[in-house]
Amino acid sequence: MIATAPSQPPADPIDILRTLIRCPSVTPAEGGALAYLDALLSNAGFSTHRVTLTSPDTPDVENLYARFGTRGPNLCFAGHTDVVPPGDAAQWRFPPFEGAIHEGVIYGRGAVDMKGGVAAFIAAGLDFAGAHGHDPDHAELPGSISFLITGDEEGPAINGTEKLLRWLADRDERIDHCVLGEPTSRVELGDMVKIGRRGSLSATLTVLGKQGHVGYPHLAENPIPGMVKLLAALKAEPLDGGNAHFQASNLEIVSVDVGNPAFNVIPAEARARFNIRFNDLWTPETLAAEISRRLSAAAGNELRYALAFEPRSSDSFLTAPGEFVDLVVAAIAQTTGRQPELSTTGGTSDARFIKDFCPVIEFGLVGTSMHAVDEATPVNEVAALTRVFAEVIARYFAARGR
Repeated sequence: MIATAPSQPPADPIDILRTLIRCPSVTPAEGGALAYLDALLSNAGFSTHRVTLTSPDTPDVENLYARFGTRGPNLCFAGHTDVVPPGDAAQWRFPPFEGAIHEGVIYGRGAVDMKGGVAAFIAAGLDFAGAHGHDPDHAELPGSISFLITGDEEGPAINGTEKLLRWLADRDERIDHCVLGEPTSRVELGDMVKIGRRGSLSATLTVLGKQGHVGYPHLAENPIPGMVKLLAALKAEPLDGGNAHFQASNLEIVSVDVGNPAFNVIPAEARARFNIRFNDLWTPETLAAEISRRLSAAAGNELRYALAFEPRSSDSFLTAPGEFVDLVVAAIAQTTGRQPELSTTGGTSDARFIKDFCPVIEFGLVGTSMHAVDEATPVNEVAALTRVFAEVIARYFAARGR
């Protein structure tokens, strides 16, 4: 049974955020962040589980799942406490793991991505638990709130959210709706929410030739002109025109290399790497087939090449506008005074795993400084984000208590 939480003053998201920033949780290190949250939540009456996930070729990663309440529906807030390396600490205005506050702005690695979001929904959840902790059986609650927090989002994402969700499923633990607290706002808090994400597919293209002396080209076979021809074929026609919720799919060539330092040698092969961010008009399988078709048509019988797709692609997905999206949008509008754009832009996130278990949307702080030197967020925006999450919780259970 979940312990009864004593009455207590409102949780301070800034204190929580500063403590999290002071935990050097660079992927895959836990850095004390999950231990701190575990203690904070268990003391407030949450049932908590620290889950260490493993795989043969990657480091072990600690994760945390916490729940307040025993009945459904279960409203989950998801996020991560791992951060990218800070780089040269001497380039920072304040030490990256100090959590310094200057002129109303809190600085530190992870302040935006995404310890600020974690601190905000933890504080909102603590306030909710504090208001209902007098009832040990939670009989008056029309459901539960939970937190799913990983330490493996910025890394390979192998021993994190995806496996933690499977761990929950094996325990018959159901999540009904999820808010992922990633930094989604563009310029002002509340101007954008993510209701889906584009998929991602990466590949390496190798054009085969024959090494030789540049003075005797007839004795060699230069792969570079062939590579230029094949890459041009990939980019010649748009993959699609987009649709109501997604922009057009986009292929970006990110590397072309022959590994040749000499001016008098024709190289034996040329390699190119590319990534495609695609909308819901494609699956990884249909997109791979289209890429293969374009290359085959361009190569004909003249070019020898090899194409290898990376094994960990991700699907596109959409949480269609409806009751859940409307609820979160209304909470944002009431709290911030802004009507957020419903977007599917940007990179991937752990929502790509969560969408297989329940409807998920993403909302969080302004993301302009994430992963940068002097990553920072205004204190008042963290407080405002906490109020948004508190309003989401209130509206969610009010709708189910009618």
